[in-house]
Parts: sequence; C-alpha cells; structure tokens
Amino acid sequence: MNDRGWFRNSILGLGLAFLYIPILSMMFFSFNNSRLVTVWDAENSPTLRWYVRLFENEQLLGAAWISIKIAALSASGAAILGTLAGLVLTRFGPFRGRALLSAMTTAPLVMPEVIMGIAMLLLFVALEQMIGWPAGRGLLTITIAHVTFTMAYVTVVVQSRLAGFDDALEEAALDLGAKPATVFFKITLPLIMPAIVSGWLLAFTLSWDDVVISQFVSGPGSSTLPMEIFSRVRRGVSPDINALATIMVLIVATGVVASTIWMKRQERKRLLEEQMARSDTP
Repeated sequence: MNDRGWFRNSILGLGLAFLYIPILSMMFFSFNNSRLVTVWDAENSPTLRWYVRLFENEQLLGAAWISIKIAALSASGAAILGTLAGLVLTRFGPFRGRALLSAMTTAPLVMPEVIMGIAMLLLFVALEQMIGWPAGRGLLTITIAHVTFTMAYVTVVVQSRLAGFDDALEEAALDLGAKPATVFFKITLPLIMPAIVSGWLLAFTLSWDDVVISQFVSGPGSSTLPMEIFSRVRRGVSPDINALATIMVLIVATGVVASTIWMKRQERKRLLEEQMARSDTP
C-alpha cells in the first residue's frame, strides 16, 4: 500500500507540476523589468512596469472589453438554451426527433472548431444574401457562434445533474396542489442551479478563450482579446502579454473559487432542508 501511495502521489505531483509550473513562471516573469521575457533582470526587478504599460494600451483594453461582453452574452444564452435542452432530453421521455436533438446538441463537443467556423461563416453569408441579416460580421455573429458551441457543454452538465435528481420532491409538491410552473421555479430550478452556474462558467471560459471560430465570424472592429494576443504572439511575446495573462488567470481563479464556495453552501443548505422536511414528515 505504501508503494502504491507513493507512486500515486508522485504521478499526481508530476501532473500538477506539468500544468501549473508554466503558469507560475509566466506570472513570475510578468514582474520582470527586462524586455526579454525569459531573462530575469535581477538589478531592476521586480517591477510593475508592464502592468502600467498594459493599462495604457487602449487596443488591448478594448479587445478585453469586447471579449467580456461576448463571453457574458454567450454564456447567458448557452445557459438558457442548454438548460432547456437538458430538461427536454431528460424529462420528456421518447419522442419523435429525440435522437436528432441529442445528436445536434452534442455535436459541437466532438466537431473540429475549423469546421464549425466555416459552417457558421457560410450560414451568416447565406442569411445576409437572402434576408439582409446579419449585416456583416461583428459582435452579433461572434455571440451567435459562441452560443452554438457552448450550449452543448451546458446541456451535458445539466443532464448529468438531472440524471441523479430526486423526483420525490416534485411529486410531493404536485400532490399538494402546486402547479407545474410553480414546482419548476420553486423546486426544480433551485436544485439544479449549481449545475446551471457551473455550465455558465464553463461556457464563459470557452467563449473567452476561443480563437478559431471567432476568426471566421468576426469583422473589422470586433477583434476579441484572444485574437489580439494571438496576432501579437506571432510577432514575438512582449512582457505586457505576461501581465495581461496574469490578470486573466487571477480573474478566472477568483471566479472558480467563489462559485465553488457558493455551490458548497447551496448544497449544504439543500441537504439541511431535506433533513428538516423528512423530520417533519409523520
């Protein structure tokens, strides 16, 4: 057992080191005073020079704001559509078109992003020629494309939550005279809310990080932050990119920690309410 435990811990440590040492190295060099991103200037470092320069770069800040807007809108749309799709696939049983709906909602999980980008571009061009909408490519087309592929992830998360859902609570509420809409908003939705929040965060991250699909469906004045970073990295990594990436990592980590704490509190609250309900039942 000791040998197995040592081997397991070693593999875990190597995996974590492989994942996080490059990130920590990038954050460390964001405080470097040298223009060379891999050479530490021991005399003049650490410094906040590149953070100051980053906040003076209006082009990067504008791209960051565009990415935030697109990611928030895409995640919200994906959360709504993905939740509805998960409910239909889990609760409505067999119906005509179920297999097609299931295949269409999960296809973006396995479809290459290049294929999705080309397909969305052709769709938008055809719609513009037929009905005049959307007029050109920009924030709207990027948001629609991101909703299309991120809702698949929300659907999977919500489906997995509903698969282990206790139907007794809903049945009890219906037996007591509650209407189906009331049961959904008062019981079902609060219980699956942690899954919806998890799906929203996942969709937000995927939309924020996307480059390939955005390249196909974007237009002038709608470059997202990943697209801007990718175009700059091809000319060489500058130290202010390290500062920008460090801020992004901290924002994402803060969101993940906050959502984890919130979901744990909600789970404890739900378990407490179930225990109280069972104790009050004669």
